[in-house]
Amino acid sequence: MKAKNPCCVYLGDALARYAFGDNHPFGPLRHSAFSDALYQKRLDQFVDVLTPVATTQEILELFHEHDYIEKIKVMSKSGSGFLDLGDTPAFTGMYEAALTIAGTVCNAIDRVLADEYTSAFIPIAGLHHAQRHTAAGFCVINDCGVAIEYLRHKHHVNRIAYIDIDAHHGDGVFYSFENDPDLIFVDFHEDGQYLYPGTGGVSETGKGDARGTKLNIPMPPNADDRLFMKSWPQAEEFLRSGNPEFILVQCGADSIYGDPITHLAYTENVHKHVITNVCHIAGECCGGRVVAMGGGGYNLDNIAKTWTAVVSALIGANKPGNVL
Repeated sequence: MKAKNPCCVYLGDALARYAFGDNHPFGPLRHSAFSDALYQKRLDQFVDVLTPVATTQEILELFHEHDYIEKIKVMSKSGSGFLDLGDTPAFTGMYEAALTIAGTVCNAIDRVLADEYTSAFIPIAGLHHAQRHTAAGFCVINDCGVAIEYLRHKHHVNRIAYIDIDAHHGDGVFYSFENDPDLIFVDFHEDGQYLYPGTGGVSETGKGDARGTKLNIPMPPNADDRLFMKSWPQAEEFLRSGNPEFILVQCGADSIYGDPITHLAYTENVHKHVITNVCHIAGECCGGRVVAMGGGGYNLDNIAKTWTAVVSALIGANKPGNVL
């Protein structure tokens, strides 16, 4: 059956379970903050709301090392200790939560490539710090990396663009594909001199055959919409020249003014602008195919207004008469 809307959004308790407790910045209310806002703004009338989908260990291991996934499974049962040097605590059921995040992103890719939808949004996803062998920065797994490998192994889509506007540099994606000339990487983030993980300098453009296929744009603390918009055309030109077959976007809301652990000062208009323009580029080169992931964000009001702005832009790109 053909979907009634060109965009889908995934919501459900299985996604919300990826959280580190009430007192942690990545807490359990992030999902409901977005979900409540989506319905309050009646955006559910313009998207299909789908339930999350779990995947398998085999799919996680398209990106992650087997021994690391086995470690997650063991620590998921005990729910104690840290998966890294102290940023990412274990919690009971984290393995199942990780399977759901990665599985939901992969399901979105399947549906978009089957032309069931043009675009999709997964709010609790975009865990961009985890590396192939370890957790990092609240990220038990790296669903962005899994998505890239899944596109290639399952769908034979090789030339992929990954855009990241989270306040933190997407280091787990960047360094995993630093030598990969077919991964077009664009990342706006707070300058690593001031914020974790301390990477993503302008000189980091890829290595070997991949040199020149990666664009890092560090932003100074308190960078606002005006400064972002001044820098964005460079990224747009870079993406067009890369001619991707599929586009992934990490839409972290921690780059919005008022986030408790970062220092950027965007409004949600930055995210709406990026998604609108990325969808236009996707329409030119890859049938409009875009999968967007929520990423970071630790101010619940910012999450609500930013991710609904993302969904509004996805709707508007596909239904010009219904720009919200």
